[in-house]
Amino acid sequence: MLIEVKVPQLPESVSEATLLAWKKKVGEYVERDENLIDLETDKVVLELPAPQAGVLASIVKTDGTTVVSGELIATIDTAAKAGDKPAAAPAEAAKPASAPEAPKAAAVTATAAAGAAVMPAAKKMAAELNVDASQVAGSGRGGRVLKEDIVAAASKPAAPAAPAAVSGSSSLASIPSPVDVNALLADRPEQRVPMSRLRQRVAERLVQSQSTAAILTTFNEVNMKPVMDLRNKFKDRFEKEHGVKLGFMGFFVKAAVHALKKYPVVNASVDGNDIIYHGYYDIGVAVGSPRGLVVPVIRNADQLSLAEIERQIADFGKRAQEGKLGIEELTGGTYTISNGGTFGSMMSTPIINPPQSAILGMHATKERAMVENGQVVVLPMMYLAQSYDHRIIDGREAVLSLVAIKEAIEDPSRLLLGI
Repeated sequence: MLIEVKVPQLPESVSEATLLAWKKKVGEYVERDENLIDLETDKVVLELPAPQAGVLASIVKTDGTTVVSGELIATIDTAAKAGDKPAAAPAEAAKPASAPEAPKAAAVTATAAAGAAVMPAAKKMAAELNVDASQVAGSGRGGRVLKEDIVAAASKPAAPAAPAAVSGSSSLASIPSPVDVNALLADRPEQRVPMSRLRQRVAERLVQSQSTAAILTTFNEVNMKPVMDLRNKFKDRFEKEHGVKLGFMGFFVKAAVHALKKYPVVNASVDGNDIIYHGYYDIGVAVGSPRGLVVPVIRNADQLSLAEIERQIADFGKRAQEGKLGIEELTGGTYTISNGGTFGSMMSTPIINPPQSAILGMHATKERAMVENGQVVVLPMMYLAQSYDHRIIDGREAVLSLVAIKEAIEDPSRLLLGI
């Protein structure tokens, strides 16, 4: 019995997805709920499990195809067992078995002679090297003539020229000087790869942010010594008690919530001509992943303990690397924190994650000579940058909210007292 494998219902905010790489080939046996292929959406990569066990009978949509909800992509023969032939043979097997396959080189040459496609880069190279592309055997898919084919053809020794039919002046002047073709391409490698759907979406949102918001950035610096001392004092006990390491991001999430409560407009967003003041604090934490930047959201961060925040951050980081984050975890958020310091960044101007109105950028902690109580001391300092939408956030609120974050980090007891 053949059953259809269709694209599952995608979330409302996602209109289409891209098929990545099939995990099984036609004719291979699959178990129920075994992942058949990954679907890449604008936000996350989803697994598509097999609805029933059986033999993969056909693949309707190949790798890289864009699909929508409910679209048929494959069929499974549930009556077949491991080792059985699929009920529906793949399209490649439909070719007559009796037709002998022509030698590859001859087929390619024939294709070229018939006017096979010449790639744009190959056309340009052929014009530069004075090579007749129609006489070049293509090595690309379907006999396509590639740039490398043109270079190879130009590198071959030219056939002896026929005696000139006209006597008189010498024809040597018409012979082009030899060209070192290999030198043209030496040390200039190129690789063209399509953007992932996630990368495309990130690009669209960043351009949208810069074209629709009036983005400004305010800077400050924070003495990390108090929070570093606190962490060093309790990190072992904290990990033993809560089963998670005590990092610095949890302190910044707490400090950000502290500042947002004092200056609610920084936690707001723009909707047309309206300002939406959010009565909750969903803090996005930017995380790097193999497929690009993702921003999972810590919901109701004001109601969570430091241990609960650190636990969520650690979980987000792990699942981001595995591509296991859910779409709902990447949706929403009222404020974002990005830590470029983990990669060594000293200073940057982060871009707002729309429809949010502000984002905090953390940077590398470096020891610097600072004046404290009239004395020059060496302190671990970090630059902070807060970008904000000047359409609704004035400089006063932007600066004071960043100062509130700085003060909370430099004196963590403020977080307990709410001052």
